[in-house]
Amino acid sequence: MPNFHKTLSQEDSEDHSFSSFFWFCSLSMTSCLKLEVQVEDQTPHKWCISLSEEEFKRLLSQGNPTVHKVFGEGSLFSPLLFGKFFDPSDAFPLWDFESDSLLSNLRNSGKSSVDWFQTNQAYVLKAELPGIGKTNNIPIHVEKGKIVEIFGQLKLLQRESQKKDWRSCNWWEYGYVRRLELPEYADCRRIETYLSNDVVLEIRIPRKPLHIDTSADGVGKKSE
Repeated sequence: MPNFHKTLSQEDSEDHSFSSFFWFCSLSMTSCLKLEVQVEDQTPHKWCISLSEEEFKRLLSQGNPTVHKVFGEGSLFSPLLFGKFFDPSDAFPLWDFESDSLLSNLRNSGKSSVDWFQTNQAYVLKAELPGIGKTNNIPIHVEKGKIVEIFGQLKLLQRESQKKDWRSCNWWEYGYVRRLELPEYADCRRIETYLSNDVVLEIRIPRKPLHIDTSADGVGKKSE
């Protein structure tokens, strides 16, 4: 399992330009794919049905190995990723928390496949996607400039329901999702996402640049 965890000081010492990601891929002989980010998704009523804890237990009890890979312990899409149940279709303020804090139990048991951090340049999320990347498209959407959505479909709707969007019904029966609140200073217009070796997802969201306030009341003051 890849070791994603880095300290903030380590990450700050690196070159955070997006070209450095391609440089890393060429050095490590990995296969890197840049994913498209969609910003104009107007699908109505998506994620309007919440996943309950009881429904989640019922889903896992079916014994489907793919479901266990996608929603299992330590997965980006698991409702239990943050230590207690949280519906992944609800937007979570990920970068308001330190990954060391929320993932401490998973890391202690060697089950961590997710990491996130922020630097002066960007907000970063890295996650291993076992059983997903090789066989499924992974759409990345930004909703109204405030929420980033990572999702995918595992099973088609039945013929009589194919006119519906699977995201507007019991979505967990057909796919997976993780929705994250973007920080106030995230520049969603420049978000970039990559998939390495069909398994490791990396999302980088640049911070909006600092501006110097040169007005009489705020000479030399920095603002974002």
